[in-house]
Amino acid sequence: MNELVQRLVEKKHPVVLGGSRSSLEEFEKRIKDLGYVFIKFPETRGGTDLGVQIDNSRTDLTQANFAQGTGSAHIEGSLVLDYTRVRCVADIDLTTLTGSGQLVFVEEVGVGG
Repeated sequence: MNELVQRLVEKKHPVVLGGSRSSLEEFEKRIKDLGYVFIKFPETRGGTDLGVQIDNSRTDLTQANFAQGTGSAHIEGSLVLDYTRVRCVADIDLTTLTGSGQLVFVEEVGVGG
């Protein structure tokens, strides 16, 4: 496991919505329609913007009110970062589109995995 993955696995970090269009409407569309969101860890060198495939069974939107832009969304999903399969776990405040998150190690996948 490389240094970046290790750092993001060790503890929670500040996160913000990533991607080129970071808006509440885009976030809701990505969760509900596309099943894919961008979560950015801004405190890494240059910021690390991760594309996360939403796991609907682990994601919790019961505290999120997208119409009013209040509450929070608990997002979980998988991705591969530097040949390491991880799960991203993040809580996003809908008012500020910021929150906290971390990665959970799943397995090393190797080149071409």
